[in-house]
Amino acid sequence: MIQHPEILGKFEDDLLRNQGPMSYEQARRLFAGMWREGVLLGALPPTDPLEGIDVDIRVAGILNACLTKPLPK
Repeated sequence: MIQHPEILGKFEDDLLRNQGPMSYEQARRLFAGMWREGVLLGALPPTDPLEGIDVDIRVAGILNACLTKPLPK
């Protein structure tokens, strides 16, 4: 658990400002490392890949509806 999220947020902002946006290769390596960490912790891969799919479908439907309807004025 993060004890001081404001300090972490400032660190992330400073890091992005100094390094600029992440390249595709950096993002791919980061994802691969995070996936390995999840596997080592036993959280990945999911035991049932379709678990919670109904919620994902419902959220996707809501988001798609928001994108197609004009904003109220």
